[in-house]
Amino acid sequence: MSEVRKKLGRPVATAAAAVVLSLTASGCVTVHGELEVVPTTDKAEAARALDAFVSAYNKAEKTYDRSADAGYVTGALGAIDAAKLKAGHTLSPDGNKNHKPLELTDPNFTIPKKAGWPRWFVADSDNNRVANSRWVMVFTRNDDSEPWAVSYLTLFAKGKMPAIKKDADGFAEAVAADAKGLAMKPGDLSDKYTGYLQSGGDGFADGPYTSQWRANRKKATRPGLAMQFIDEPLTSGDYAPVALRTEDGGALVFFTIRRYEKQTASAGSDLPAISPSVKALMSGDAKQSATYGYVGGQAALDPAAGSADGGVRIMSRVEGITTAEGS
Repeated sequence: MSEVRKKLGRPVATAAAAVVLSLTASGCVTVHGELEVVPTTDKAEAARALDAFVSAYNKAEKTYDRSADAGYVTGALGAIDAAKLKAGHTLSPDGNKNHKPLELTDPNFTIPKKAGWPRWFVADSDNNRVANSRWVMVFTRNDDSEPWAVSYLTLFAKGKMPAIKKDADGFAEAVAADAKGLAMKPGDLSDKYTGYLQSGGDGFADGPYTSQWRANRKKATRPGLAMQFIDEPLTSGDYAPVALRTEDGGALVFFTIRRYEKQTASAGSDLPAISPSVKALMSGDAKQSATYGYVGGQAALDPAAGSADGGVRIMSRVEGITTAEGS
């Protein structure tokens, strides 16, 4: 956070957000000498992985015990989940008495072929949390001895899941991070998106997570309250992007960013109210300012190079607050 202070100046406060999300390691890589391109799993194992995740996730949500699902979440989802459980435990040490178990039904599994590790697949499922939506999850692992862990979770409206290219056996094509032939290389999306949020420019289609978000940021500063923003790419380890080839020759890319919001109240003005769950994460006392750190996962449609699709389209963004500091 000291580096953030250097960039933002004095700390500051903001309103919160939260849910669950993230991303994972990817690309067609060769590790442990494994050169053969093979399916990353089969549907039976994928179904077991989904069941194991739901069981662990529900136990952690009910008890606010981070150890209950620590092996089943990673990447951005792991960071957000850890912060959520930390806040919940601080506020309710005896657990969540109002817990509603997560139910995921009618799952579809999209299993790519690739060489080496890490291996990953995508599951999308109906759920009992958000009506008319599908939960879309990226499961990943770095070794056969590890459980499958969800690195990314996002939401798509029913019927809006992009059409993924499949071969004759029903397996998808993993798109490498450095793949050419797309509007942007999947491995560049995190860096280019954070650059766009900071400075604008071309490359991204207009929408709620691009042009509208930038416009809303410009309106955030108002009399008595100043807002500043920093956006940073997250691209290594379990934060690295993963991508699937779509039927139109483009790619569905999952990638992660980290961002900070700083809000400072002028003399005689008050900061916006801070929720109890955010206060539970906060270090320092937010008398005049506070800085909030978020981790967010995006799902984007990256069109084939030369197409007339208007640039990369951010389809979904799910983020959670992971740090808070007051001053």
